[in-house]
Amino acid sequence: MPAQLLQGKPIAEAIKSEVAAEVMGLHFRPGLAVVRVGEDPASAVYVGSKVRTTEELGMYSEHIHMQPDITQAELLNIVRELNARNDIDGILVQLPLPGHINDREILEAIDPAKDVDGFHPMNVGRLSQGLESLVPCTPAGVIEILKRSNIEIAGRHAVVIGRSNIVGKPMAMLLLQENATVTICHSRTRDLPAITRQADILIAAIGRAGFVRGEHIGENAAVVDVGINNVSDKDFAAELFSEEDLPKRLAAIEKRGFTLVGDVNPKEAMERAGSFTPVPGGVGLLTVAMLMKNTVAAAVMRRGA
Repeated sequence: MPAQLLQGKPIAEAIKSEVAAEVMGLHFRPGLAVVRVGEDPASAVYVGSKVRTTEELGMYSEHIHMQPDITQAELLNIVRELNARNDIDGILVQLPLPGHINDREILEAIDPAKDVDGFHPMNVGRLSQGLESLVPCTPAGVIEILKRSNIEIAGRHAVVIGRSNIVGKPMAMLLLQENATVTICHSRTRDLPAITRQADILIAAIGRAGFVRGEHIGENAAVVDVGINNVSDKDFAAELFSEEDLPKRLAAIEKRGFTLVGDVNPKEAMERAGSFTPVPGGVGLLTVAMLMKNTVAAAVMRRGA
């Protein structure tokens, strides 16, 4: 029996509706500032989506677009000015930044109370201690998918493949808070399939197209695919997609030069897993919704509303 698809869209829409209702009940308008540097096409799309969604939900949005030759000092000044503004509750600096910019210094300059990406060391530390904090949006979205799909987390064995600061590590901490038993795997893990097959919940976040295959998946596991990768090779696409899905994927490669796939081989996951998040259409849709939720949470915490 093929795996149940855990679609992100209805969950994302439900969260955004909840956020909009909360905004309507506030006596002020939460504000989000998004800072973008340079002309990266993907960043432009992501920022546009964030700004548009912020306004749709009744919040104030501000898009600050800077040229790629901006200096470290100039970008720091922009962040500090946003920190000082009372009408801005959330600050997001869109990554990646140009190579001459020190990402860490910029992200650490953001007021932790306005750090809606949840990347500041103070928020990371509070998360690790189980204290109230602003949580990275993608891992928070994974928890929402699991909970709202009625997938039990407490007491289950969750395996996270990937140890990045953006997804892997906070994902593990959030799962621990939900009382899962958590294993983190990475590039140095020995006999990876033997470990991942033990997972009741398997979360792939390594940035390698179709890396997780049937041999990595235990029967009836819940598989959450966090990856977003471009595949342009038609032969590789044939290994990843079912006969039903392959024609439209090949058509996408013909039209735009690539098709999207996660870190999991979807054809093999559908044969082994109990449930599975598709790419596109899964976790990615939750990231913006959780950003909106974080912005309102930041506003309420800052203003004591």
